[in-house]
Amino acid sequence: MTRKTTSGPIRDKERTKMKLLTAVGAILKKEGFTGLNVSRIATKANLHRKLIYEYFGGMENLVKEYLNSRDYWSVSLDQIDEIIEESKKDFGKQTAFSLLENQFDALMANEEMRKIINWGLSEDLKPLKELNKERERLGEELFSKITDDYFKDSEKNIRAIEGILIGGIYYLTLQAKMSGETMCGIDINTVEGRAEVKKTLKQIIEWAYS
Repeated sequence: MTRKTTSGPIRDKERTKMKLLTAVGAILKKEGFTGLNVSRIATKANLHRKLIYEYFGGMENLVKEYLNSRDYWSVSLDQIDEIIEESKKDFGKQTAFSLLENQFDALMANEEMRKIINWGLSEDLKPLKELNKERERLGEELFSKITDDYFKDSEKNIRAIEGILIGGIYYLTLQAKMSGETMCGIDINTVEGRAEVKKTLKQIIEWAYS
């Protein structure tokens, strides 16, 4: 029986990269971006700082990979192609709702993702700007290849509708989790409150496509 390989250059490299990514997350969650520097990340990971340059090319790329690995909107080009092909059946209607619903659920459940959104709004840093460009790239693929033609003669602007809904999800989830307060009397920290928001998201998409 062949024994599984538990060590070696490839596995050791992946373990080292994961330690560095985990160290970035730990520092960010506790101190924010101001706490990040090469020495502190290396110390937190209990590794030599040269490995940050060897495996990531520097701290900026390390932080970028950390953000991409945690961000809901990060998908590969292959995934985009699959989403686009599947969405052609109904001109993106189900995809428009599913992406919003899944984003809402993910942000409610994942503190790291909420922090990424918050940092993106409050920090003027290159990795965060590049992360937003990646999100926009995905959106542009979906709009230009699926919905733009469907809505070209409509008075409804699906890009504006999606933008408002995404922004609303960002604010609702951040506000609910950071302050615990309700919004318009709806508490999305409850099952009932979350259900109401998702039902309304679906109603708005239904209206947009009607």
